[in-house]
Amino acid sequence: MDQRDVAGHYAEIAAEYDEHWVYGPTYVPWMSARIAEALSLSSADRIADIGSGTGLFAREVSRVVRPERPILCVDPSEAMLRRISARPSPFLTPVLASAEDVADMRTTLPYDELDAVWLKESVHHVADPGATLRGLAQRLSPEGRLLVVMLPTTIQYPLFRAALDRFEELQPDPADITGHMERSGVEAQLFHVEHELRLDRDKYFAMVRARYMSLLSTFSDSEIEKGIEEMRAAHPEPVLVFPDRFAFVLGVQQGGER
Repeated sequence: MDQRDVAGHYAEIAAEYDEHWVYGPTYVPWMSARIAEALSLSSADRIADIGSGTGLFAREVSRVVRPERPILCVDPSEAMLRRISARPSPFLTPVLASAEDVADMRTTLPYDELDAVWLKESVHHVADPGATLRGLAQRLSPEGRLLVVMLPTTIQYPLFRAALDRFEELQPDPADITGHMERSGVEAQLFHVEHELRLDRDKYFAMVRARYMSLLSTFSDSEIEKGIEEMRAAHPEPVLVFPDRFAFVLGVQQGGER
């Protein structure tokens, strides 16, 4: 998708975004804990969530870490950031900007340096990941950490075939992101985490119809409905059980501690 399509997609789903991404009571705490663990977060860290959306994960991370300074929730969608303002927290500060804006220094942040930055499932929206990750790495403190959380190049979601094929066409390779990290001057490592999802079938179909993944906004209404019929035939079971596997690409400034 181009940036106009991305902006339109998130403006349309902002009001229902948290509902679609919660999955169940354990998902957000699980993912937030993995992010905090990978970044070795402490309350003293200056933290930014790049592509934060509604702050769903930043809010949970803040609950666990209790940062001394607010987590910067950076996102180019005003509609998404308004959801943070609707539930104000002393631990979260919305910042209207893209990853590129932060990387290119076009946006002034409240902190001169950042100790920990994460991008969760947003790197595929970045036009030039190498340049953007290099710019973000340059905003890190001497022991700063940069984490990209992304899906692998293939997924086992119970989606319709055309959506799975398109995902494989468009999804960046975590190995390439690791290479970009290394060329940015940070020590990089790639590892994976996995969480089992159990979703009511009709709820998942409703999420697909609402285009909970940005990928799904590349399909027309009729294509989505045809895809759901395909999914309905392939999955008669009332509860869908499937793995949600993520690649974590962690970069640590040279001389920093993991």
